[in-house]
Amino acid sequence: MQQKKVVVIGSGLGGLSTGVILAKNGYQVTVLEQGQQIGGCLQCFSRYGAKYETGMHFIGSVVPGQTLRKLMNYLELTADVPLSFLDQSGYDVVALQGEQFCFANGREPFIETMSSYFPRQRDALARYFDLVSRVAGASSLHSLKYAESDAAINTEFQLRAINDVLDELFDDELLKRVLVGNLPLYAAEQDKTPFSTHAFIMDFYNQSAARVVGGSDSIATSLKNTILRYGGTVKTRQKVTKIVCDEAKATGVVVNDDCFMAADTVVSAIHPMRTLELLDTKLIRPAFRRRIHAMPQTVGGFSVYLEFKPGVVPYMNHNFYGYAGDTPWNCEHYTEETWPKGYLYMHFCHERAPKFAHTGVILSYMQMEDLQPWWGTKVGRRGDDYEAFKRRKAEQLLDALGKQFPDIRQNLVRYSTATPLTYYDYTGTEGGSMYGIAKDIHLGAAGRVPQRTKVPNLFMTGQNINSHGMLGVLVGSIVTCSEFLTAKTIYDQIIQSNQGE
Repeated sequence: MQQKKVVVIGSGLGGLSTGVILAKNGYQVTVLEQGQQIGGCLQCFSRYGAKYETGMHFIGSVVPGQTLRKLMNYLELTADVPLSFLDQSGYDVVALQGEQFCFANGREPFIETMSSYFPRQRDALARYFDLVSRVAGASSLHSLKYAESDAAINTEFQLRAINDVLDELFDDELLKRVLVGNLPLYAAEQDKTPFSTHAFIMDFYNQSAARVVGGSDSIATSLKNTILRYGGTVKTRQKVTKIVCDEAKATGVVVNDDCFMAADTVVSAIHPMRTLELLDTKLIRPAFRRRIHAMPQTVGGFSVYLEFKPGVVPYMNHNFYGYAGDTPWNCEHYTEETWPKGYLYMHFCHERAPKFAHTGVILSYMQMEDLQPWWGTKVGRRGDDYEAFKRRKAEQLLDALGKQFPDIRQNLVRYSTATPLTYYDYTGTEGGSMYGIAKDIHLGAAGRVPQRTKVPNLFMTGQNINSHGMLGVLVGSIVTCSEFLTAKTIYDQIIQSNQGE
């Protein structure tokens, strides 16, 4: 029997992991990447010999028996992706109103540590932690249970905003703000982002938190090698310029405007808006196009990549979130004078348990509108005024970081920068969005991107199908691949791949 040909558009985590699952199950997989380097947000880059990550800065739930570890075993990643664990007593540190607050791994350490700052809130913190665990566990996908354990709680907290639930749980205003101190990890918005999103993130990292030694590009390389091992292909510099359809289905794709590649099935791992731009078919209704175009995107980000002088900056074994005002909320709403309202600062892990850091990054929100003068320009050809804009913003961000880390400037060799325009150019995500389409409790089903399309053999995967981040994207890949294999088949394979660990 001839293998069915599957073309996957895009080599980010969603495209590569979908490719692995299908290749392992006998499909003839070809992954096409428009750029020179695979990986999407898994990519790393080097400047003057110093290495940096672009998107996947740390991961969670990677201890044997935990959710991501099970998926890594299934995708044959574990042996290829060395990890260095963050400080269990404070993997995240939030600086707010002149104090610093640590997030500890594990139920009892988390409650004990937070209670040391907020003694009157111990019982409420226990209720909060248990609610987070229940909400995360209620999703069969996030808990890797085949049957959903509590559909009612899953639905309820997809329709309630984070701040609404925290208001119900706590009467301490500062504690409520501290608990959302890591919201740059998911670009949460007040009164919009569902509590379920917060719960998935908190549960994911509370189980365990680690950086990938040597950079997250090892994840992409491992997935690519697994696809090759199962007879698939991964090709770079292959820009899909059209998805070709007849009256009933997709027949293949056009690559680089001139080469037709036939396919039995097409899976698009790029942003849904980019996918629709490739389609000229009556099978996709105008109403669906309008709905996708109307979906809100998460805010973009501005990055300053730091190279440190050798042997002078102690490696920071946690993530640091700093805020200029009294709240992490609404940092996406700023003026020239108030930016940056907050930032996330992290070090790159170049070896297991390093003593000193070689490089690091500062991330802050930036709206695509700030880059309007340079829309339509290309990387490296945006002019001196763009470079001056980036320098000014980098200096502002360094000034903000310097209030918590006074020696930062004197310890730098150099820095480089990236804007939402950079992100758009390399990932194609609409508006240079950090995490793709935003979750909004007010949109309900209209705010969700389906893995199926009205083209019966065209599917979508990636961070917009379920959620962003490593676990969110891999769950989305399972959802998409379930269209080929059934969910039960995949769950059984995941269980089998973890026997004996």
